[in-house]
Amino acid sequence: MKAIGYTQSLPITNQESLMDIELPLLVASGRDLLVKISAIAVNPVDYKVRLKAEPNVGEYKVLGWDAVGEVVAIGEDVGNFSPGDVVYYAGDITRQGSNAEYQLVDERIVGKKPKSLSDAEAAALPLTAITAWEMLFEHLVIKQQSPASTDKSHEVILVVGAAGGVGSILVQLAKAITGATVIATASRASSQEWLKQLGADYVVDHSKALKPQIDALVDNDVIGQVTHVASLNSTATYFETYIELLMPFGKIAMIDDPATALDIMKLKPKSLSFHIEFMFARSMFNTADIQAQSHLLNRVAELIDQGYIQTTIGKNLGSINAENLRAAHQELESGKSIGKLVLQGF
Repeated sequence: MKAIGYTQSLPITNQESLMDIELPLLVASGRDLLVKISAIAVNPVDYKVRLKAEPNVGEYKVLGWDAVGEVVAIGEDVGNFSPGDVVYYAGDITRQGSNAEYQLVDERIVGKKPKSLSDAEAAALPLTAITAWEMLFEHLVIKQQSPASTDKSHEVILVVGAAGGVGSILVQLAKAITGATVIATASRASSQEWLKQLGADYVVDHSKALKPQIDALVDNDVIGQVTHVASLNSTATYFETYIELLMPFGKIAMIDDPATALDIMKLKPKSLSFHIEFMFARSMFNTADIQAQSHLLNRVAELIDQGYIQTTIGKNLGSINAENLRAAHQELESGKSIGKLVLQGF
């Protein structure tokens, strides 16, 4: 089967950082599905792994943790899928990824693809949807409600770095099935406008001091005090600002990897709680509730097909090959992409 892989960690400008290769066809067993890949998305985790994780000598590492495809074979213990099902998923970081014609994936972390989206549109969603869902409802414990409800809660969520892949789905989920007020941050005019279209109640500029901008909203009784923070990047930069902004017993959840240590004892006076979201934790450790990822992907698909959530696709870079994947990695490493980067077909 065709695949894109590497044998050593190299700068993305090097032709061997990602190469077109041939690998043996895979065989499904146990709870695995064998999926024929039709579309993939590229995430920051792809280039982070590429730069840090070298395969064993003589082996290739295949990246990719966002995919849509057709189930072509199933293991003997599979109970929820059949050949012919079209699925979407983010996979397992401890296994070979989706940058290949075929992939093996545990059925318990797979959802049925939203019917109203194309394969490329759906490929933009799994990893970020899982991350956003777990962040909002498992770590921050935001209260869910019916998407038809117009009730407002006292919850005020600050989403820092909201224009990226996780932020753009998190904002939509918060607006669709919670009563919270959403404050998003973005610096570019195009990003700010996009976030407003996705449902953010207010957008502030993170290239300027956050506290005065948010204090102005609070002081003018436009919003209540911030109760939750979804920190999607630059957590170390804003950590003390979060502490100042949050009301007592507030919550912070982050997904980035701060280069400097955070002094969590500064959270104590307000009894704030701090959470780290890593959507691969369930699959890495085969947790008792691993099936929760399948359930939430199916729920997100329902919300999409009902018209409450839209795809977060930003750009389609063409067919799945090494040249186009190198371009995707390079764009993500620049930190200037808006929405998700997808590729489709071999």
